[in-house]
Amino acid sequence: MPFRNGSEPSMPDDDQNLSEQRAQGATLPCAPPQPLTLRINGAEHNLTIEPRVTLLDALRDVLGLTGTKKGCDRGQCGACTVLVDGQRINSCLTLAVMHDGREITTVEGLGTEGLPHPMQQAFMDCDGFQCGYCTPGQVCSAVALLDEVKARQASMLTEGDQLAPGALSEDEIRERMSGNLCRCGAYPNIVKAVHSVVLRQA
Repeated sequence: MPFRNGSEPSMPDDDQNLSEQRAQGATLPCAPPQPLTLRINGAEHNLTIEPRVTLLDALRDVLGLTGTKKGCDRGQCGACTVLVDGQRINSCLTLAVMHDGREITTVEGLGTEGLPHPMQQAFMDCDGFQCGYCTPGQVCSAVALLDEVKARQASMLTEGDQLAPGALSEDEIRERMSGNLCRCGAYPNIVKAVHSVVLRQA
């Protein structure tokens, strides 16, 4: 589409220089690694890390916490969901350096092999997974869901007394879990697992 005055917009000098450097195959400067402390599952990890590294890549590639999965790497599937200061986030969309000193919980920190978190146990009891790839993100998201309901945070579907103990409907659970995709289609059992924990904690 032509511009109103018939000419193309001029590019700022800095952008023009960068474009020319890229075209010539020049190596562009990058920020030096930054020191930071990540508090993950109750343990401190002192790292020196390149500022562009996502929290997801830091967890998996630097610290070896591979429970958190890389799915779409675009914040669309929820497989990388972790808790930061109790809030669920997509770890693929945030930089590790943004979480210096904050409390991070991954699926590894929710329970142990001998004593799983109630939500982990519910997913097993209700067969809430098939291939299991999305399950860590689903479980982390569901744990955050419980805390959000306790804090009486409404969703798009919340009506009336749905935030009362034990009153969370299955539609409400589906809405609150809608950011986590399951390519195997285990949604009915995922909802059943979450609902069973809601009822036990009522």
